[in-house]
Amino acid sequence: MAEPVMADKTVGTAGGSPVRSGPHVVWRYGPGVAMAALLAGTIYQLRSQGRLWWCACGQMSLWSGNTWSRHNSQHLFDPYSFTHMLHGMALCGILVWLCPRVSSAWRLWVAVFIEAVWEVIENTDAVIQRYRAVTASLDYLGDTVANSLGDILSFGIGVAIARYLGFWRSLGLFLVTELVLVIWIRDSLLLNILMLLYPVDAIRAWQMVH
Repeated sequence: MAEPVMADKTVGTAGGSPVRSGPHVVWRYGPGVAMAALLAGTIYQLRSQGRLWWCACGQMSLWSGNTWSRHNSQHLFDPYSFTHMLHGMALCGILVWLCPRVSSAWRLWVAVFIEAVWEVIENTDAVIQRYRAVTASLDYLGDTVANSLGDILSFGIGVAIARYLGFWRSLGLFLVTELVLVIWIRDSLLLNILMLLYPVDAIRAWQMVH
């Protein structure tokens, strides 16, 4: 009896190498295709919310270091990019713990999906007004598409760093980065979360001294 042909069986050769089809191809290229679709959907949603492509000033800078200027969150990277890097480090560890059997490529997709959803939520009118009402970001008007993509890229770098360093070294880098941000811009990932969920007037007053 002839042997049945499996869906992912070799169906030909290309340059001497076997060419596979079916589930094998989907498993191999699926994460990349899914990631491209995710980023395209994120861009579409941000534009639908009225987000500009880049800073309204007309400049296309890769970096804006002054968190108190109108350029903050308007260019590709800024000091808050480091908080998104910390997002990535933290979520990488959480997903390894929750989904140990999922491939690293698909875990990365899930992580970026969560970050992309946050970028969309962060740029809704309700969250923008929340930032303006309870944090020191009085003039915050939302991110540009370029800045959101920079945040997602920073997040991905954080995931890669966490995978390379492992838990304890990642934890050390996380804490050092938090301290540097507090000294540098009087803000950090943990302070940002605290002020959004449970505003502290004394912290807000301290942050506004610049």
